[in-house]
Amino acid sequence: MRFMVLVKATKDSEAGVPPDEKLITEMMKFNEELAKAGVLLAAEGLHASSKGARVRFSGTKRTVIDGPFAETKELVAGFWLWEVKSREEAIEWVKRCPNPMPGESEIEIRQVIEMTDMGPGLTPELKQQEEHLRAVVESRRS
Repeated sequence: MRFMVLVKATKDSEAGVPPDEKLITEMMKFNEELAKAGVLLAAEGLHASSKGARVRFSGTKRTVIDGPFAETKELVAGFWLWEVKSREEAIEWVKRCPNPMPGESEIEIRQVIEMTDMGPGLTPELKQQEEHLRAVVESRRS
């Protein structure tokens, strides 16, 4: 099972305050543990929402909204993508994580939808197309 593990933004992360050396060191050690355990698939921090944009969809209309975005509790400051056996295992890994922000912070854990979760709308042709796309993406990593 794959899980997206989301580090929620804080006022400091939205203000562009970088982590100190101690936190970077702790996070690197934690990421190394994840990698050695075969759990880590990806890990990245994100710039503040002031450097981002949102695209709002309404039927066929698209509206671009430039950051910053007001509600920091709804923003993501970084993420991991993990492969684990269960939601409980993902929770246990998060509980071992250093606090990603000074003071209070929050990490959200969300299971990634796999193609097998798509139901009858996933025809054999669409499944084949998705497998082809994954192969193309994987070949570009090599």
